[in-house]
Amino acid sequence: MSENTADEKIDLRNVLCPINFVKTKLKLEAMESGQVLEVTLDDGEPMRNVPRSIKEEGHKVIKVEQFDDGYRIFVKKS
Repeated sequence: MSENTADEKIDLRNVLCPINFVKTKLKLEAMESGQVLEVTLDDGEPMRNVPRSIKEEGHKVIKVEQFDDGYRIFVKKS
């Protein structure tokens, strides 16, 4: 599997903090260690808070992509 392929995807645009992190955390908890989750987020507060919180949980943000109306972050479950 390449680094750009996600095992799971979750679109959290228009989801407010901290609900977007809670949903990300729950999704990661259901995944196997080493799997990759693609999270789609809005710019601003979600992009400031969610990646930081993910790292605090011990997971690794392996890639961030910007696109028209938000960001995709790829998280490798620890």
